[in-house]
Amino acid sequence: MANFELTTSMKENIKTFPKQLQDKVFEWLEWDKDVQTWNEIAKLIDSNQVERLTKLLLERQCFGTAGIRGIMETGFNGLNNLVIIQTSQGLAKYVKQLPTTAKELLVVIGYDGRHHSLDFARLTTNVFRNAGFKVALFSKIVPTPFVAFATKLLNASTGIMITSSHNPKVYNGYKVFGNNGAQILSPHDSNIQISILANLKPWNDQIWDISNNNFNYDGIQLFDPLQQVSEQYYKHLMNCSTRHDLVSKSDLKITYTSLHGVAHEYLEKMFQEFGFKNHFAVESQKMPDPEFPTVHFPNPEEGQGVFDESYKTAEKTGSSLIFAVDPDSDRFCMGEKHDECWRIFNGNEIGALLGWWIWNEFCSLKKNCDNNFKKSDCYMISSAVSSKILQTFSKQEGFNFLETLTGFKWMANVAFDLEKEGKQVLFCFEEAIGFMVGTNVYDKDGISAMATMLQFAAYLHSKGQTFLDKLNEIYRTYGFHYSLNSYYQCYDGDKIRQIFNRMANIDGPNSYIKQVNGIKCVRVRDLIRGFDSSAIDQKATLPPNYMITLFFENGSVITLRTSGTEPKIKYYSEIVAQPVESDWEKIKNNHRELIETTVQLLLQPDLNGLIAKKD
Repeated sequence: MANFELTTSMKENIKTFPKQLQDKVFEWLEWDKDVQTWNEIAKLIDSNQVERLTKLLLERQCFGTAGIRGIMETGFNGLNNLVIIQTSQGLAKYVKQLPTTAKELLVVIGYDGRHHSLDFARLTTNVFRNAGFKVALFSKIVPTPFVAFATKLLNASTGIMITSSHNPKVYNGYKVFGNNGAQILSPHDSNIQISILANLKPWNDQIWDISNNNFNYDGIQLFDPLQQVSEQYYKHLMNCSTRHDLVSKSDLKITYTSLHGVAHEYLEKMFQEFGFKNHFAVESQKMPDPEFPTVHFPNPEEGQGVFDESYKTAEKTGSSLIFAVDPDSDRFCMGEKHDECWRIFNGNEIGALLGWWIWNEFCSLKKNCDNNFKKSDCYMISSAVSSKILQTFSKQEGFNFLETLTGFKWMANVAFDLEKEGKQVLFCFEEAIGFMVGTNVYDKDGISAMATMLQFAAYLHSKGQTFLDKLNEIYRTYGFHYSLNSYYQCYDGDKIRQIFNRMANIDGPNSYIKQVNGIKCVRVRDLIRGFDSSAIDQKATLPPNYMITLFFENGSVITLRTSGTEPKIKYYSEIVAQPVESDWEKIKNNHRELIETTVQLLLQPDLNGLIAKKD
């Protein structure tokens, strides 16, 4: 077995497999040079597990949503050494033939602290060096935003981050950035998939060598960008800081957690730059640990006990705030103590707070130093499933607001294009606790979001205010914005398609829902079919996507979509009230009733066996 040899009984079993499966079994046994995963397939052959082999070998990871993400297991449908080599070969071949502003073939490669991340990064390095690229391989774990930042800073052809962000420990992933430092868009994803399928056979056996001796940095063809990237990242971060002195003098106490991810030393560096002393790491979660021993699902957005360790540290240290990033440091969340209870802010609420702060700080700075300042050159962006609070701000404050499809690959690339036109993008956000402050990084960045909130917190503390005070003040000024979001798990792709097809034919062929609880549906936008009932030609302006949005006459909006990375049907909803409407509880209750009824009508969770999110 250790010598990659099949027994006689295994060979006999293979003969009984369907022809297509036989072919894939022989491909795997020929190409895979990892003893562990080769043996796992061999054992399945020995025990004649045809169904399991079919799942692992006849299906395969498909490149999309700016990369791949999956369970670390053997087979073409898992994340393992062979699949990483195949993915890298296809990507390298594709990138080489792209038009680019890069002066040389250069790839930036980073990795997190998950199981196999370092090995996957080294295999990727071997493939790209074999393809003629110079490689900037980080010498240790880094935040995902560092790879996006480095790709732009070094004018690299592409950037790759080995991470599965906030997914459970059995997952890993492969995230790709374009030459501009933003995640790639279609049609690059589908073109890369085609290139991967054309380059499945490993080019040579040397690609598999990831011994330490093979990774002596020569400073030219293989170099470590960490020091340069770190220096420039924090330099840009501090240059954009407006309340440095206020932070350094503040006696505010903040607990923060890295959730067993990469962030701890990078957040420590950020606090050091600000001269902020009263920060307290959650000791049980500060070091990288691929087992995530204190949290099953290390996503601050989920709840489900994610903040339990933070509460303990905050209690011991007397902290009134909790700041959190996810394991690869691209998402940010926070909580604030009120009496004996903690208020965890959702992504839309954090977006409202950051948007208000960034705009007011930016305007104050510009009024003092720029006589040519024009609000019409400024932009803020959020995704179609996020709160429209930035749009509300823009109508009263005079800057521009844009809406994109879900995901920072859309927002960041729009921001890049706007800045090429001489415009200034101040802020982008998505309800899934993703925030892009400015354009130093063309992706969501939990470190810069935390740095911005640190300054905002010090300012509020100096005024005797809390974040909840400010959020309520924003709502009184601009109108109450209330969102209600959740999801159902569904592992049956055919059932998901049936559910969404039913939505478009619920009152007969090509007929969408007309009313719920007596409240009229006044507009439908169906990006699956490119339909928008409010457009003169009834054609949607946003690109195709598996997403349907319903707009009701009372101001409530609900969007239903599938997840690009998880087996989920998600729904997002919001109601926007006028500033004069002060009975917020009534507004919330009416919206909640409407959305709960709509979800039951459209998704039929019980009938379809959907699994509700656990609170």
